[in-house]
Amino acid sequence: MELPRDYNAASDLIGRNLAARPDKVAIVDDNGSYTYRDLAERVDRFADALRRLGIQQEQRILLCLLDTVDFPTAFLGAIKAGIVPVAVNTLLTSADYAFMLKDSRAKAIVVSAPLLPTLLPVAGDVPVIVSGGDPPPNGRRFADLLAEGQPGGAAAPTTRDDMCFWLYSSGSTGAPKGTVHLQSHLILTAELYAKPVLGIREDDVVFSAAKLFFAYGLGNALTFPFAVGATAILLSERPTPASVSRILVEKRPTIFYGVPTLYAALLAYPQLPPKEKLNLRRCVSAGEALPEDIGRRWSDRIGVEILDGIGSTEMLHIFVSNRPGAVRYGTTGYPVPGYEVRLVDEHGMPVPRGEVGELQVSGPTSAPFYWNNRERSQATFLGPWTRSGDKYVQNEDGSFTYCGRTDDMLKVGGIWVSPFEVEAALMTHEAVLEAAVIGCEDEAKLVKPKAFVVLKPGAKVDAETLQRHVKDRLAPYKYPRWIEFIDELPKTATGKIQRFKLRGRTA
Repeated sequence: MELPRDYNAASDLIGRNLAARPDKVAIVDDNGSYTYRDLAERVDRFADALRRLGIQQEQRILLCLLDTVDFPTAFLGAIKAGIVPVAVNTLLTSADYAFMLKDSRAKAIVVSAPLLPTLLPVAGDVPVIVSGGDPPPNGRRFADLLAEGQPGGAAAPTTRDDMCFWLYSSGSTGAPKGTVHLQSHLILTAELYAKPVLGIREDDVVFSAAKLFFAYGLGNALTFPFAVGATAILLSERPTPASVSRILVEKRPTIFYGVPTLYAALLAYPQLPPKEKLNLRRCVSAGEALPEDIGRRWSDRIGVEILDGIGSTEMLHIFVSNRPGAVRYGTTGYPVPGYEVRLVDEHGMPVPRGEVGELQVSGPTSAPFYWNNRERSQATFLGPWTRSGDKYVQNEDGSFTYCGRTDDMLKVGGIWVSPFEVEAALMTHEAVLEAAVIGCEDEAKLVKPKAFVVLKPGAKVDAETLQRHVKDRLAPYKYPRWIEFIDELPKTATGKIQRFKLRGRTA
């Protein structure tokens, strides 16, 4: 898809719906519903309000917002004004926000009231705009700014290659990285993945358990529905099995986006609604690779297959995916049209089909760089190729199977072992809810797999039984030599297991 040189992402996503379907519901959140006409006016008013505050084109504002209509209002309003919204994880610490404020040089903070106590201590003299509550003495109410802003203003004269928005990486292995994306990137993810692969339609109602601050959730619940004129359901609270089940029954979405951890929790939830009460036609998983057993059990229970895919903050959304009607559980599928992928060894040389290599991707939505981080930018962005940090193997049919993060792969007896493969085998046991595998040294200082296991509520099983279970399914050298039962696995806000914390437990 070739975009015109003069292009503003907010004008496109809002304008196409204002012209074609102004009175259709665009968003349903905890407080009500909003048509595309309502959303267009809110975006215009917020863009004007930011200008009135003296914030100029290309300057940044920090968004720390729960999933309500105020998120797309602020995000798209800033973009329309040519101001760069920096969407951040809502579950971080004050120290994290202090780093992001300093790194981004944000000129304002837009924050949901429940998150204000964490952000306010590090805000300094940066103006604070509060959504859904009272502001501090030097702050403003979001609703008041909207009332003061004027609708109908022109969009900033941006180009398709202008800086549009940032997303900070999770920072699970170091300081967060400000990942820069361009004006063209949002719509391209819809044109390359959402329309031809996912098959999203105007009559869809979508619900993403992954939040809007997450690259995956931003596409799911903002870019994709707005690209075709669908309706997005937003949930401000944490997506628990109970809250997700309630949304699936009451709001009847046709597309549901989750992560493997949530699908596993839903399958273990006694009150998971039967398929007869649901209206789903598509389910999607990303964030981490989907274990085969979870996919099969979901398909059997709900009657809808899960499209597993891999994306990244750097690429903005999914670039390798299974296809509707042709899902192969246990694989991540095939490259999305418009993207190229390759597997390379530690020297950057291509590996033969059937051998494990690092996955690299090339495509039009790649971030150009990390803000203020030349060293990491040079290590990640290699000309047209972007390093994913994931190990994969390409199968004979051309599909790709996930083997683990580059830093998580284990070499046991001189042979590479995928932690994900061992975890997937453990999770086929009826007592296991979740599992994570890391490498530990034995008495001879040789690396062997160790598993951390979370059992389903009320379930009981011993380590020896689980070890035999894995041996029956995998090559004997892959079984976990040690198994430690824990109440929960450490995870990022996006559901990814933080294996470095588990390694710290065994140090």
